[in-house]
Amino acid sequence: MANGTAEHDRTQGAAPSVEEFAATARQWLAAHAPQAPRDYGAILPPELADEGRRWQRRLFEAGFAGVAWPSEYGGRGLSPEHASAWITECALAQVPPFLNMVGCVLTGSALLAFGTAEQKQAHLRPIITGERIWCQLFSEPDAGSDLASLSCSAVRDGDHYVVNGQKVWCSNGRVADWGILMARTDPGARHKGISFFLLDMRSEGVQTRPLRQMNGEAEFDEVFLTEVRIPVANLLGPENEGWNVGMSALTNERGYIGASGISLKRRLDAMLSPGASLDPLQRQELVALWARGTALWAMGRRQGPTASVLGSLAKLGTTELMYDHAVFVAELEGPASMLDSPAATALLSAPGARIAGGTSQIQRNIIAERILGLPKEPRGGVP
Repeated sequence: MANGTAEHDRTQGAAPSVEEFAATARQWLAAHAPQAPRDYGAILPPELADEGRRWQRRLFEAGFAGVAWPSEYGGRGLSPEHASAWITECALAQVPPFLNMVGCVLTGSALLAFGTAEQKQAHLRPIITGERIWCQLFSEPDAGSDLASLSCSAVRDGDHYVVNGQKVWCSNGRVADWGILMARTDPGARHKGISFFLLDMRSEGVQTRPLRQMNGEAEFDEVFLTEVRIPVANLLGPENEGWNVGMSALTNERGYIGASGISLKRRLDAMLSPGASLDPLQRQELVALWARGTALWAMGRRQGPTASVLGSLAKLGTTELMYDHAVFVAELEGPASMLDSPAATALLSAPGARIAGGTSQIQRNIIAERILGLPKEPRGGVP
Protein backbone atom coordinates (compact mmCIF):
# COMPACT_ATOMS: atom_id res chain seq x y z
CA MET A 1 0.00 0.00 0.00
CA ALA A 2 1.41 3.38 -0.97
CA ASN A 3 1.74 6.11 1.63
CA GLY A 4 -0.72 8.28 -0.27
CA THR A 5 -3.33 5.52 -0.19
CA ALA A 6 -2.94 5.12 3.57
CA GLU A 7 -3.37 8.83 4.13
CA HIS A 8 -6.39 8.87 1.83
CA ASP A 9 -8.02 6.06 3.82
CA ARG A 10 -7.43 7.94 7.07
CA THR A 11 -8.96 11.15 5.84
CA GLN A 12 -11.69 9.82 3.53
CA GLY A 13 -12.81 6.89 5.68
CA ALA A 14 -12.48 4.27 2.93
CA ALA A 15 -13.11 0.89 4.55
CA PRO A 16 -11.87 -2.20 2.73
CA SER A 17 -13.37 -5.53 3.69
CA VAL A 18 -11.37 -7.68 6.10
CA GLU A 19 -10.43 -9.99 3.23
CA GLU A 20 -9.29 -7.09 1.04
CA PHE A 21 -7.30 -5.59 3.91
CA ALA A 22 -5.64 -8.92 4.70
CA ALA A 23 -4.67 -9.41 1.04
CA THR A 24 -3.17 -5.92 0.89
CA ALA A 25 -1.29 -6.53 4.13
CA ARG A 26 0.02 -9.85 2.85
CA GLN A 27 1.28 -8.23 -0.34
CA TRP A 28 2.95 -5.37 1.53
CA LEU A 29 4.62 -7.69 4.03
CA ALA A 30 5.97 -9.89 1.25
CA ALA A 31 7.76 -6.85 -0.15
CA HIS A 32 8.88 -5.27 3.13
CA ALA A 33 9.51 -8.14 5.57
CA PRO A 34 13.28 -8.02 4.86
CA GLN A 35 13.31 -4.51 6.37
CA ALA A 36 11.70 -5.69 9.62
CA PRO A 37 13.48 -6.52 12.86
CA ARG A 38 13.40 -10.16 13.93
CA ASP A 39 10.02 -11.22 15.31
CA TYR A 40 10.73 -10.43 18.98
CA GLY A 41 7.18 -10.74 20.28
CA ALA A 42 5.47 -8.46 22.78
CA ILE A 43 8.55 -7.07 24.51
CA LEU A 44 10.92 -4.85 22.53
CA PRO A 45 14.54 -5.90 23.21
CA PRO A 46 16.47 -2.77 24.29
CA GLU A 47 19.14 -3.34 21.66
CA LEU A 48 16.47 -3.27 18.93
CA ALA A 49 14.84 -0.01 20.06
CA ASP A 50 16.07 2.08 17.11
CA GLU A 51 15.29 -0.64 14.60
CA GLY A 52 11.85 -1.10 16.16
CA ARG A 53 11.10 2.62 15.92
CA ARG A 54 12.01 2.62 12.22
CA TRP A 55 9.81 -0.40 11.59
CA GLN A 56 6.87 1.20 13.42
CA ARG A 57 7.27 4.34 11.30
CA ARG A 58 7.16 2.23 8.14
CA LEU A 59 3.98 0.56 9.37
CA PHE A 60 2.40 3.93 10.09
CA GLU A 61 3.29 5.38 6.72
CA ALA A 62 1.89 2.29 4.98
CA GLY A 63 -1.37 2.42 6.95
CA PHE A 64 -0.80 -0.63 9.15
CA ALA A 65 -0.42 1.09 12.53
CA GLY A 66 -3.36 1.76 14.82
CA VAL A 67 -5.55 -0.24 12.46
CA ALA A 68 -8.64 0.00 14.70
CA TRP A 69 -7.82 3.41 16.20
CA PRO A 70 -9.84 6.49 15.18
CA SER A 71 -8.43 8.30 12.16
CA GLU A 72 -8.30 11.58 14.10
CA TYR A 73 -5.40 10.11 16.09
CA GLY A 74 -3.54 8.70 13.09
CA GLY A 75 -5.25 5.32 12.97
CA ARG A 76 -7.15 3.68 10.13
CA GLY A 77 -10.54 3.72 11.86
CA LEU A 78 -11.19 0.11 10.90
CA SER A 79 -12.66 -2.72 12.97
CA PRO A 80 -11.11 -5.09 15.53
CA GLU A 81 -11.49 -7.77 12.85
CA HIS A 82 -9.16 -5.78 10.59
CA ALA A 83 -6.66 -5.39 13.43
CA SER A 84 -6.82 -9.13 14.08
CA ALA A 85 -6.17 -9.79 10.38
CA TRP A 86 -3.05 -7.62 10.57
CA ILE A 87 -1.75 -9.58 13.60
CA THR A 88 -2.39 -12.82 11.73
CA GLU A 89 -0.56 -11.72 8.58
CA CYS A 90 2.43 -10.54 10.62
CA ALA A 91 2.56 -13.87 12.43
CA LEU A 92 2.57 -15.69 9.09
CA ALA A 93 5.32 -13.40 7.80
CA GLN A 94 7.21 -13.71 11.11
CA VAL A 95 7.61 -9.97 11.66
CA PRO A 96 6.61 -7.75 14.63
CA PRO A 97 3.07 -6.36 14.20
CA PHE A 98 3.98 -3.23 16.18
CA LEU A 99 6.81 -1.59 18.12
CA ASN A 100 5.85 -3.02 21.51
CA MET A 101 2.76 -4.23 23.31
CA VAL A 102 3.01 -1.81 26.24
CA GLY A 103 2.62 1.20 23.97
CA CYS A 104 0.56 -0.01 21.04
CA VAL A 105 -1.82 -2.24 23.03
CA LEU A 106 -1.88 -1.44 26.75
CA THR A 107 -1.32 2.32 26.69
CA GLY A 108 -3.29 2.85 23.51
CA SER A 109 -6.34 0.95 24.73
CA ALA A 110 -6.24 2.70 28.12
CA LEU A 111 -6.04 6.13 26.50
CA LEU A 112 -8.85 5.39 24.07
CA ALA A 113 -11.11 4.11 26.85
CA PHE A 114 -10.30 6.53 29.68
CA GLY A 115 -8.24 9.43 28.31
CA THR A 116 -9.30 13.05 28.06
CA ALA A 117 -9.37 14.71 24.67
CA GLU A 118 -6.08 16.44 25.54
CA GLN A 119 -4.41 13.19 26.61
CA LYS A 120 -5.49 11.40 23.45
CA GLN A 121 -4.30 14.25 21.28
CA ALA A 122 -0.93 14.42 23.03
CA HIS A 123 -0.07 10.72 23.17
CA LEU A 124 -1.90 8.48 20.71
CA ARG A 125 -0.33 9.52 17.41
CA PRO A 126 3.29 9.46 18.73
CA ILE A 127 2.70 5.86 19.83
CA ILE A 128 1.84 4.54 16.39
CA THR A 129 4.40 6.67 14.54
CA GLY A 130 7.17 5.12 16.67
CA GLU A 131 8.11 8.49 18.09
CA ARG A 132 7.54 7.35 21.69
CA ILE A 133 8.24 4.05 23.40
CA TRP A 134 6.20 3.27 26.51
CA CYS A 135 6.97 1.06 29.49
CA GLN A 136 4.79 -0.56 32.15
CA LEU A 137 5.23 0.34 35.83
CA PHE A 138 2.85 -1.97 37.68
CA SER A 139 4.60 -4.76 39.65
CA GLU A 140 6.62 -4.11 42.80
CA PRO A 141 9.00 -6.25 44.90
CA ASP A 142 6.16 -6.91 47.37
CA ALA A 143 3.29 -6.64 44.88
CA GLY A 144 3.76 -8.98 41.96
CA SER A 145 0.95 -11.51 41.75
CA ASP A 146 -1.00 -9.48 44.32
CA LEU A 147 -0.84 -6.21 42.41
CA ALA A 148 -3.61 -4.67 44.54
CA SER A 149 -1.21 -4.57 47.50
CA LEU A 150 1.15 -2.13 45.74
CA SER A 151 2.66 0.53 48.02
CA CYS A 152 4.20 3.03 45.59
CA SER A 153 2.54 6.25 46.75
CA ALA A 154 1.23 9.29 44.90
CA VAL A 155 0.37 12.23 47.17
CA ARG A 156 -1.48 15.25 45.78
CA ASP A 157 0.47 18.51 46.11
CA GLY A 158 -1.32 21.33 44.35
CA ASP A 159 -1.35 20.68 40.62
CA HIS A 160 1.07 17.72 40.93
CA TYR A 161 1.25 14.29 42.53
CA VAL A 162 4.49 13.44 44.36
CA VAL A 163 5.40 9.79 43.74
CA ASN A 164 7.72 7.60 45.81
CA GLY A 165 8.34 3.88 45.46
CA GLN A 166 9.92 1.10 43.45
CA LYS A 167 8.73 -0.88 40.45
CA VAL A 168 10.14 -4.16 39.16
CA TRP A 169 9.92 -6.35 36.03
CA CYS A 170 9.37 -3.20 34.00
CA SER A 171 9.12 -3.89 30.27
CA ASN A 172 11.24 -1.48 28.17
CA GLY A 173 12.03 0.86 31.06
CA ARG A 174 15.54 1.83 29.98
CA VAL A 175 14.51 2.76 26.43
CA ALA A 176 11.09 4.25 27.22
CA ASP A 177 10.10 7.87 26.74
CA TRP A 178 6.91 7.49 28.81
CA GLY A 179 5.42 4.93 31.18
CA ILE A 180 2.05 3.86 32.50
CA LEU A 181 2.17 3.86 36.30
CA MET A 182 -0.14 2.47 38.96
CA ALA A 183 0.33 4.11 42.37
CA ARG A 184 -1.58 4.33 45.63
CA THR A 185 -3.45 7.56 46.24
CA ASP A 186 -5.52 6.29 49.19
CA PRO A 187 -3.51 4.30 51.75
CA GLY A 188 -6.71 3.35 53.57
CA ALA A 189 -8.11 1.35 50.64
CA ARG A 190 -6.94 -1.54 48.49
CA HIS A 191 -8.27 -1.80 44.93
CA LYS A 192 -10.18 1.45 45.32
CA GLY A 193 -7.12 3.36 46.49
CA ILE A 194 -5.04 3.02 43.32
CA SER A 195 -4.72 5.60 40.54
CA PHE A 196 -3.31 5.34 37.01
CA PHE A 197 -0.77 7.87 35.72
CA LEU A 198 1.09 8.76 32.53
CA LEU A 199 4.73 9.30 33.52
CA ASP A 200 7.41 11.11 31.55
CA MET A 201 10.42 8.83 32.10
CA ARG A 202 12.76 11.83 31.86
CA SER A 203 11.24 13.32 35.01
CA GLU A 204 13.62 14.17 37.82
CA GLY A 205 13.76 11.40 40.40
CA VAL A 206 13.27 8.48 37.97
CA GLN A 207 16.12 5.96 38.04
CA THR A 208 16.17 2.79 35.91
CA ARG A 209 18.41 -0.26 36.37
CA PRO A 210 18.54 -3.43 34.22
CA LEU A 211 17.57 -6.71 35.91
CA ARG A 212 19.86 -9.60 35.09
CA GLN A 213 17.91 -12.84 34.67
CA MET A 214 19.12 -16.39 35.24
CA ASN A 215 19.25 -16.99 31.47
CA GLY A 216 21.91 -14.26 31.25
CA GLU A 217 19.68 -11.71 29.57
CA ALA A 218 18.27 -8.44 30.92
CA GLU A 219 14.90 -7.91 29.25
CA PHE A 220 13.39 -6.09 32.21
CA ASP A 221 14.29 -3.26 34.56
CA GLU A 222 13.67 -2.08 38.08
CA VAL A 223 12.67 1.55 38.42
CA PHE A 224 13.12 3.75 41.49
CA LEU A 225 10.84 6.76 41.93
CA THR A 226 12.03 9.40 44.40
CA GLU A 227 9.96 12.56 44.90
CA VAL A 228 8.83 12.39 41.27
CA ARG A 229 6.36 15.14 40.41
CA ILE A 230 3.60 14.16 37.98
CA PRO A 231 1.16 16.84 36.76
CA VAL A 232 -2.46 16.26 37.73
CA ALA A 233 -3.24 16.44 34.01
CA ASN A 234 -1.38 13.11 33.64
CA LEU A 235 -3.89 11.24 35.81
CA LEU A 236 -5.68 8.76 33.52
CA GLY A 237 -9.25 8.18 34.65
CA PRO A 238 -10.62 9.34 38.02
CA GLU A 239 -8.45 9.37 41.14
CA ASN A 240 -8.63 6.06 43.03
CA GLU A 241 -10.15 4.30 40.00
CA GLY A 242 -6.83 3.18 38.51
CA TRP A 243 -7.52 -0.49 39.19
CA ASN A 244 -10.29 -0.50 36.58
CA VAL A 245 -8.04 1.27 34.07
CA GLY A 246 -5.20 -1.18 34.63
CA MET A 247 -7.35 -4.31 34.44
CA SER A 248 -8.96 -3.08 31.24
CA ALA A 249 -5.51 -2.65 29.69
CA LEU A 250 -4.28 -6.06 30.87
CA THR A 251 -7.32 -7.79 29.41
CA ASN A 252 -6.22 -6.46 26.02
CA GLU A 253 -2.70 -7.76 26.66
CA ARG A 254 -3.94 -11.25 27.46
CA GLY A 255 -6.08 -11.16 24.36
CA TYR A 256 -3.03 -10.62 22.16
CA ILE A 257 -1.04 -13.28 24.04
CA GLY A 258 -3.90 -15.73 23.64
CA ALA A 259 -4.26 -14.93 19.93
CA SER A 260 -0.76 -16.11 19.03
CA GLY A 261 -2.08 -19.34 17.51
CA ILE A 262 0.13 -19.22 14.45
CA SER A 263 3.29 -19.02 16.51
CA LEU A 264 2.01 -21.88 18.68
CA LYS A 265 1.25 -23.98 15.60
CA ARG A 266 4.77 -23.38 14.34
CA ARG A 267 6.16 -24.57 17.67
CA LEU A 268 3.94 -27.63 17.62
CA ASP A 269 5.19 -28.60 14.17
CA ALA A 270 8.77 -28.19 15.37
CA MET A 271 8.05 -30.36 18.42
CA LEU A 272 7.66 -33.47 16.31
CA SER A 273 11.05 -33.19 14.58
CA PRO A 274 12.98 -35.46 16.99
CA GLY A 275 10.19 -38.06 17.14
CA ALA A 276 11.93 -40.76 15.09
CA SER A 277 14.90 -40.96 17.46
CA LEU A 278 12.86 -41.38 20.66
CA ASP A 279 12.04 -44.55 22.55
CA PRO A 280 8.37 -45.53 23.01
CA LEU A 281 7.97 -43.79 26.39
CA GLN A 282 9.57 -40.61 25.11
CA ARG A 283 7.34 -40.65 22.03
CA GLN A 284 4.30 -41.08 24.25
CA GLU A 285 5.32 -38.06 26.34
CA LEU A 286 5.99 -35.97 23.24
CA VAL A 287 2.62 -36.86 21.71
CA ALA A 288 0.89 -35.89 24.97
CA LEU A 289 2.57 -32.46 24.80
CA TRP A 290 1.66 -32.07 21.16
CA ALA A 291 -1.97 -33.02 21.84
CA ARG A 292 -2.20 -30.42 24.62
CA GLY A 293 -0.80 -27.80 22.29
CA THR A 294 -3.13 -28.73 19.46
CA ALA A 295 -6.12 -28.36 21.78
CA LEU A 296 -4.88 -24.92 22.84
CA TRP A 297 -4.37 -23.93 19.22
CA ALA A 298 -7.92 -24.98 18.35
CA MET A 299 -9.33 -23.09 21.34
CA GLY A 300 -7.35 -19.98 20.41
CA ARG A 301 -9.00 -19.92 17.00
CA ARG A 302 -12.33 -19.42 18.78
CA GLN A 303 -11.12 -16.33 20.67
CA GLY A 304 -11.97 -13.88 17.90
CA PRO A 305 -10.55 -10.36 17.47
CA THR A 306 -11.82 -8.98 20.80
CA ALA A 307 -9.94 -9.76 24.01
CA SER A 308 -11.79 -11.51 26.82
CA VAL A 309 -11.09 -13.51 29.96
CA LEU A 310 -10.83 -16.57 27.70
CA GLY A 311 -7.35 -15.23 26.97
CA SER A 312 -6.42 -16.44 30.46
CA LEU A 313 -7.06 -20.03 29.35
CA ALA A 314 -4.76 -19.63 26.36
CA LYS A 315 -2.11 -17.80 28.37
CA LEU A 316 -2.05 -20.37 31.17
CA GLY A 317 -2.15 -23.34 28.85
CA THR A 318 0.55 -22.05 26.51
CA THR A 319 3.05 -21.01 29.17
CA GLU A 320 2.64 -24.28 31.09
CA LEU A 321 3.00 -26.24 27.85
CA MET A 322 6.19 -24.42 26.87
CA TYR A 323 7.62 -24.98 30.35
CA ASP A 324 6.89 -28.71 30.21
CA HIS A 325 8.31 -28.95 26.69
CA ALA A 326 11.52 -27.15 27.76
CA VAL A 327 11.94 -29.67 30.58
CA PHE A 328 11.29 -32.54 28.17
CA VAL A 329 13.92 -31.33 25.68
CA ALA A 330 16.47 -30.77 28.45
CA GLU A 331 15.89 -34.30 29.74
CA LEU A 332 16.44 -35.67 26.24
CA GLU A 333 19.79 -33.89 25.98
CA GLY A 334 20.87 -35.08 29.41
CA PRO A 335 24.07 -33.54 30.85
CA ALA A 336 24.62 -31.55 27.63
CA SER A 337 21.59 -29.42 28.51
CA MET A 338 23.59 -27.93 31.39
CA LEU A 339 25.98 -26.35 28.89
CA ASP A 340 25.41 -23.23 26.82
CA SER A 341 22.86 -24.41 24.29
CA PRO A 342 19.36 -23.63 22.93
CA ALA A 343 17.96 -26.28 25.28
CA ALA A 344 19.61 -24.65 28.29
CA THR A 345 18.40 -21.18 27.28
CA ALA A 346 14.85 -22.45 26.81
CA LEU A 347 14.89 -24.22 30.17
CA LEU A 348 16.16 -21.14 32.00
CA SER A 349 13.74 -18.83 30.20
CA ALA A 350 10.60 -20.93 30.53
CA PRO A 351 9.82 -20.18 34.22
CA GLY A 352 9.65 -16.47 33.42
CA ALA A 353 6.69 -17.05 31.11
CA ARG A 354 4.75 -18.24 34.15
CA ILE A 355 5.14 -14.74 35.59
CA ALA A 356 5.05 -12.36 32.62
CA GLY A 357 1.65 -11.14 31.46
CA GLY A 358 -0.07 -12.34 34.66
CA THR A 359 1.20 -15.26 36.73
CA SER A 360 -0.14 -18.76 36.27
CA GLN A 361 -1.67 -18.58 39.76
CA ILE A 362 -3.57 -15.41 38.87
CA GLN A 363 -4.74 -16.93 35.58
CA ARG A 364 -6.14 -19.90 37.50
CA ASN A 365 -8.03 -17.52 39.78
CA ILE A 366 -9.47 -15.67 36.79
CA ILE A 367 -10.53 -18.93 35.15
CA ALA A 368 -12.08 -20.22 38.37
CA GLU A 369 -13.95 -17.05 39.27
CA ARG A 370 -14.90 -15.50 35.92
CA ILE A 371 -15.29 -18.52 33.66
CA LEU A 372 -16.27 -21.38 35.98
CA GLY A 373 -18.21 -19.15 38.38
CA LEU A 374 -16.55 -20.54 41.50
CA PRO A 375 -16.60 -18.51 44.74
CA LYS A 376 -13.89 -15.90 45.07
CA GLU A 377 -10.95 -16.49 47.36
CA PRO A 378 -11.46 -15.09 50.87
CA ARG A 379 -9.61 -11.80 51.08
CA GLY A 380 -8.88 -9.98 54.29
CA GLY A 381 -8.21 -6.28 54.81
CA VAL A 382 -9.62 -3.28 53.01
CA PRO A 383 -11.57 -3.53 49.70
